[in-house]
Amino acid sequence: MLNTTNPHNYNYITKEIEIHILGGIKFNNLDRMRVTLSIKKLKNHNVLRHSIDLYNDNMVEKLVRKTAERIEMGTTIIRETLQNLTSALEQYRTCELAREAEEGQIQTKQLSKKEQQAAEKFLKSKDLLSKTNKLIGDSGVIGEEVNRLLMYLIFTSRKTSNPLHCISLGSSGVGKTHLQSKVAELIPEEDKIEITVLSANAFYYFNRTELRNKLILIEDLDGAESVLYPLRELQSKRRITKTVVHKDTKGTTKTIHLTVEGPVSVSGCTTQESIYEDNSNRNFLLYIDESSDQDQKIMHYQRLLSAGKVNKDKEFMAARFLRDVQRTLQPIKVVNRYAEFLDLPESVFKPRRTNSHYLQFIEAVTFYKQAQRTKKYDEQSGEEYIETTIEDIEEANELIKEVLLRKSDEITGACRNYLEELKKYLLQNKQTTFTALEIRRKLKVKKTTQWRYHKQLIESYYIKKQRKKKGETIVGYEITNPNEYKELEEAISKSLQECIIKINSSTVPTRSTSKMEQITS
Repeated sequence: MLNTTNPHNYNYITKEIEIHILGGIKFNNLDRMRVTLSIKKLKNHNVLRHSIDLYNDNMVEKLVRKTAERIEMGTTIIRETLQNLTSALEQYRTCELAREAEEGQIQTKQLSKKEQQAAEKFLKSKDLLSKTNKLIGDSGVIGEEVNRLLMYLIFTSRKTSNPLHCISLGSSGVGKTHLQSKVAELIPEEDKIEITVLSANAFYYFNRTELRNKLILIEDLDGAESVLYPLRELQSKRRITKTVVHKDTKGTTKTIHLTVEGPVSVSGCTTQESIYEDNSNRNFLLYIDESSDQDQKIMHYQRLLSAGKVNKDKEFMAARFLRDVQRTLQPIKVVNRYAEFLDLPESVFKPRRTNSHYLQFIEAVTFYKQAQRTKKYDEQSGEEYIETTIEDIEEANELIKEVLLRKSDEITGACRNYLEELKKYLLQNKQTTFTALEIRRKLKVKKTTQWRYHKQLIESYYIKKQRKKKGETIVGYEITNPNEYKELEEAISKSLQECIIKINSSTVPTRSTSKMEQITS
């Protein structure tokens, strides 16, 4: 009897009365049912229009008497009709809210037996990280071989108790957001939340466990400045709490605590490295490849895409398979018995936090290779765990080398990229000195940007000014040590290699296990 075909004008018709609900009904504020009614008797021109809350009994009773007088009908019929109308509207609202909730809910894919077996077989395969990196490339991520695998493993760590975080850095238009979004496509929809703009308090109104073990993706950190503080707290403390004043239905004022729990893995993109230093300390900094070789790879792919020669089905299948692999991974504790032998290079800035990231990344590699590890059980607590191998550490060292190198650098990533391009140019042209104008033209750098770079480089004594004679104007610049970055890289590689040598020459005591482990073995 309730017709909701027209969302702006429902109608409810009985044998005696025709009622129209003008403007429909609201689906929020479930404690009231405010409507605007148009009531008339069939085959009669007298109409009563009235706004009312159908949950207010006094107002309904007055409307019954007023309607009976206007359309000349008995109050019993009108009262019964309004009661039936209220029940019909309640049922309709409940059904619509349930439908909206179902539509808004992300459906979790259940793997078939065949898909489960294929994913488990892949996770047990030799050279797992290399094969994973190839699949990431097959899914449509062009170049960025190290960054894409680093990012994938960081995203995978969301399932652990100590997730990792990353910030992609690079100049405008080099593909920071594209890399993040393409690698994020390899993570199941139910495990990630993508954010473009978010208000300052929005994070506090998620359900208590809604963000637990989720990947939070921020397209541009510049557009999410208001939420950076709660994000930092989620990263560090794994929970955030906000105290607010709330009025209950009786009008009594109460103080309530809004708590949202992690842990979460956070990934964002920005061009402004120095502004987000407080966030950078908690993140892996991934510098986008801005080389001409990477430009050529991307442009070649774009040309193939435009020519219709890119196999999109192959990309889709690779991405879907990696999502199945992610669904197969199960939360499990990782124990690194070699951790005490792992020392960071002395050149690394802020070693306390970087050391924590280094150890967590090794755990993330072990976690991803869980299908290749024998499950063990703690003798005291009975907790299930897997152990890190020397191979895990070696693979982690190879991947994290660039991150540690950047963490050991005094200058920003953008400034370092400029300096390395400058060195290449001077080497190719067999020069030792250069002018600002010459380099601006060759490297296509803006004057103000170059001025900022030179200010950093001069303060850190990477370059020095040249003058004709004492007191005269500057005629050019000179690099103080062309090999400094290579020397730093070699020092870091040597330090990491020494850790492996130390492990191999040491006897690491095995952790005691329970009878359950022996039975499993």
